[in-house]
Amino acid sequence: MKRSVLTLMLAGSLLMRAESWLTFGGDAQRTGWAKNETAITKDNAKKLGLQWKLHLDNVATELTSLTAAIVVENVVIVGGSSDNLYAVDGDTGKILWQKKFTAEGKPKNPSHWLCHNGLNATPAVAQEGSSHTVYTIASDGKLHALNVVNGEDRFPPTQFVPPYSKNWSLNIVDDVLYTTISQGCNGAKSGVYAMDLKSPERAITFFESAPHGGGVWGRGGAAVDSNGVVFAETGDGPYDVEAGKLTDTVLALSPKQLKLADYYTPENRAWITKKDLDMGNMSPAIFTFRKWELVAAAGKEGVIYLLDAKSPGGADHRTPLYRSPLFTNENADFGGHGFWGAFATSQDPQGARWLYAPAWGPRNSAAPAFARTHGTAAHGSIMAFKVEEKDGAPTLSPAWISRDLDVPEPPIVANGIVFALSSGENVNQTNSEGHILMSKDRATAPAGNATLYAFDAATGEELFSSGKTIPEFTHFSGLAISGGRVYVTTYESNVYAFGLKK
Repeated sequence: MKRSVLTLMLAGSLLMRAESWLTFGGDAQRTGWAKNETAITKDNAKKLGLQWKLHLDNVATELTSLTAAIVVENVVIVGGSSDNLYAVDGDTGKILWQKKFTAEGKPKNPSHWLCHNGLNATPAVAQEGSSHTVYTIASDGKLHALNVVNGEDRFPPTQFVPPYSKNWSLNIVDDVLYTTISQGCNGAKSGVYAMDLKSPERAITFFESAPHGGGVWGRGGAAVDSNGVVFAETGDGPYDVEAGKLTDTVLALSPKQLKLADYYTPENRAWITKKDLDMGNMSPAIFTFRKWELVAAAGKEGVIYLLDAKSPGGADHRTPLYRSPLFTNENADFGGHGFWGAFATSQDPQGARWLYAPAWGPRNSAAPAFARTHGTAAHGSIMAFKVEEKDGAPTLSPAWISRDLDVPEPPIVANGIVFALSSGENVNQTNSEGHILMSKDRATAPAGNATLYAFDAATGEELFSSGKTIPEFTHFSGLAISGGRVYVTTYESNVYAFGLKK
């Protein structure tokens, strides 16, 4: 009886609320833009504060703990690395329901810093009228489809990706579910996966980016344009187009079937691969500007590309609409410099288009000057660009660099405010002798603590900082915003909700 009452109450709250953040970056294009969020303004952002904190019974595996949050009309959903899924009341921070998945089989190898053998992909929610289903992939590669109201299975767990693979944020468009895979964990091939949720057998298709490489590990997984074309960035490995080896490349794949529709490979791909400056660590963002639908792409190298979604690399597959100067990573450091994670993009009330990029490490000393700076930003920053047209092509004009962030997670934008999270993570992959640092080495010696910031989206002026409110670090996470609250997840399996103080 109690469960029935709770179910009815939760269903009623879902129907009454309209704000949602259903997937990583808020939408299928991975824009990170909450267009309808208006509660937090530039004037009242200084009143932000911690509304609640919740510790979850998840155990971190290697450096991975909680996924970024998603929100379906005030229900906050978070995945946990030890095969957990939680639904939390956004108002109170109380757990509404939780699931513990029992994985089948065991991984071939013990976990290590690249392959943690746990749940990794940020879940996603599909809406069908007043009904909401949350999709998540457990460590054994099985897809779970759960009723958001009560956590009950919509259909039996179904194998989607190889067991104990490292898969990334789910995306749902036209009843097709997408994810990406990297690092070859448990022998899984890197690339993009799709499942047709409406086909009787829930048919699965797969595009392999390259044998023995080409990992797709941008934080947001794949992005999907207005025509349903799937875009993903690949990492290092052998390159041979005729042999189907498309490394350090932006892929454009057909909807559902994932056939290669087009691609863009930078002219200096061989050098990018040689220096381990792969592009697979970033997810593209897709947005409209003037006559184009643009795809923004980047990677560890420290440059940004603007591509035409209809023809990403031109006739030769090597010609972007725009290639930026080197904005960061002038020393070609593969471990902790360049652009990492995912972009954010928005359009301001005056109609100007902006692109916000999470830069690790300082600005390249020879890069074009930014109109506004806010300190040296030696460890990292949000770099803000205005998208403009010059000589009949789109270009990026450097607008501002934020204060120092150590190091930035993917930003999000709402109501003229850029929200950014300084992770506090120790991102050094090697020690002074050149030896790989294991997960324990990095987890026990973080660079600092996670800090949430709010910046004026037009100037980079700091409007809010959470300071030491979050004492621990976060790893490869992201932000969510809904109903006037910003949600942060951390390595210690805590969820923090920041909102306006009354």
